Amino acid sequence: MSASDPTTSSSATGALPQTHPNVAVIGGGTMGNGIAHVFAQSGHQVTLVDVSQEACERALAMIDKNLGRMVSKEKLTKSEKEATLERLSTAVSIQDGCKGAGLVVEAVPEILSLKRDVYKEVESVVDPSAVIATNTSSISITKLANALKHPSRFIGMHFFNPVPVMSLVEVVKGHQTDSAVVDAVMAWSEGLGKVPVPVNDSPGFVSNRVLMPMINEAIFAVYEGVATPEHVDEVMKRGMAHPMGPLRLADFIGLDVCLDILRVLYDGFQDPKYRPCPLLVKMVDAGTLGDKTGQGFYSYT
Repeated sequence: MSASDPTTSSSATGALPQTHPNVAVIGGGTMGNGIAHVFAQSGHQVTLVDVSQEACERALAMIDKNLGRMVSKEKLTKSEKEATLERLSTAVSIQDGCKGAGLVVEAVPEILSLKRDVYKEVESVVDPSAVIATNTSSISITKLANALKHPSRFIGMHFFNPVPVMSLVEVVKGHQTDSAVVDAVMAWSEGLGKVPVPVNDSPGFVSNRVLMPMINEAIFAVYEGVATPEHVDEVMKRGMAHPMGPLRLADFIGLDVCLDILRVLYDGFQDPKYRPCPLLVKMVDAGTLGDKTGQGFYSYT
């Protein structure tokens, strides 16, 4: 079966949704509103689900702001912006937000129990043919799928921040994910103008399995007095052509997020090379998390 035609083959989930399914996005934070944005801009009807109407309004305001930025840069017309916003709706419950969705993308915090509770409720609402995806950056897809009665419909759809700008989608196949579901998600991702890359389930997948040890080693270099954060980043930018140094990138991602991912890698592989640097742990404990708090390896005040 071709990745460009996900509806031409049967699947353990039954007939897969049409090429342009209605989409529900659960979680309206930075990643969730970005995911909702790109699906709506690409012609999908999207329902954004969050815990309150206030949270939904904040997410819509951010999408409106980001679309406005695209209009000002002449990457989008005003009419295209208006059409995108018209394809967006909100809901404050999974029951209301996921009815009729052919694809549900979960983008809630990286808490295993929370995610599993979400999937159980989603599965009770959506059609058996619907695909359920997670935007997790590191948690095992196979482990998350254990919450579902039909794990063959579950897959990782790892977008990158900022979602409207970054082209990559890491498509992560769990142990029981149906191959037709992989094909469908690859095709849907291409329809968003993204570049989907298929990988098999493993802690951290490819992206964070490679990236986080580099960030962690950069933090160790600061911790051990080898160089300042500025000089570590300058070496990587000038010598390795990185557009952003690893410590500036860690601040952008969030030091708490980096620590969570490193702990997933350490627990998953039981390998000391993934042990988080004590300086990272100390900074997270102190609440200096990077951009989001105004202070990390750099000051953003």
